[in-house]
Amino acid sequence: MSFSFPIAAAAAVVVVLVVKEVVVVVVVVVVVVVVVVVVVVLVAVEVVVVALLSTFSAAIVVVVLVVVVVKVVLVVVTVVVVVVMEVIASLVALAAVDVVVLVAA
Repeated sequence: MSFSFPIAAAAAVVVVLVVKEVVVVVVVVVVVVVVVVVVVVLVAVEVVVVALLSTFSAAIVVVVLVVVVVKVVLVVVTVVVVVVMEVIASLVALAAVDVVVLVAA
């Protein structure tokens, strides 16, 4: 009987860590897909606006600069979200592992 608790604890730890990684991967994929879609839409808007405002060079420069800034902000936000999600998932996994170890003990 004494062997079943460590085995159960080890199995639970493995399950918790696998679930954590799956959640992180899913969140990262969703965030990246959303950012890619937004960037594609911004590029399309940029192309349309440049086509419409081809006679106003100053307006084109402003629009292009705004779109570039928004794209950079999106990339930075994506990186921050991914890092924060990884940290939160790791903390939750560690807490779950602690609980499993305490329960098993």
